[in-house]
Amino acid sequence: MMALVMESGARLLGVAVDITPIVIVLFAFQRLVLRRPVPNPRAVVIGLVYVTVGLALFLIGLDKALFPLGRSMARQLADPVFLGATGDAVLGWERYLWVYIFAAAIGFSTTIAEPSLLAVSIKANEVSGGAIGVTGLRVAVAIGVAIGVAIGVLRIVTGTPLHYCIIAGYALVLVQTTMAPRGIIALAYDSGGVTTSTVTVPIVTALGIGLASTVPERSPALDGFGLIAFASLFAVMAVLAYAQASRWWASRRG
Repeated sequence: MMALVMESGARLLGVAVDITPIVIVLFAFQRLVLRRPVPNPRAVVIGLVYVTVGLALFLIGLDKALFPLGRSMARQLADPVFLGATGDAVLGWERYLWVYIFAAAIGFSTTIAEPSLLAVSIKANEVSGGAIGVTGLRVAVAIGVAIGVAIGVLRIVTGTPLHYCIIAGYALVLVQTTMAPRGIIALAYDSGGVTTSTVTVPIVTALGIGLASTVPERSPALDGFGLIAFASLFAVMAVLAYAQASRWWASRRG
């Protein structure tokens, strides 16, 4: 118990030090550039305390729960005993079906829970006058992330070089961009960034490292990373495809 208290205090102090430069910049611009007092200073201070405590608790939760759980699930699903391997038999990529299913499920669920994506979806709905649905955008991004993480896991299992996959993916995105409605392009690219945030990144990263540590002839340092790139890339693809499909459906109905 004492060790947990000490660790929590150290984490809280670390977060306070990390956000101090942000606070300094904001207050300096407010006083020196805008030359106006900080509005509602009491509320601002209380908010900063909430942010500091919340970030500290979130980081502790990552270390104690999400990272270990992601690694544990990946290792169990990729365990040769679970996959039915006998002796030193080399498993084909098709034997890792449950790993792909788990990767897609965790990619979808973490994206739906991503607060930054929800914020962007709400703002997109507001500025578009309701043309872009909050739920529709979130689901489209979540499906894209699910597919991206599953394909990223397949890459780890097969050992395919990451740069080939990323180059091919962005080539497809460029083609989609030329055919997508102009009003959705910027939102699509932003969606790829906001979806890889506080909830998705820790679990997906832990999944990749745990899987690369279990699959034979894979290195956690070389193969364990890259899933976040797939998640971001396929989120952009999914939103562009969603916009193209919506425009096609509207033309059919019209």
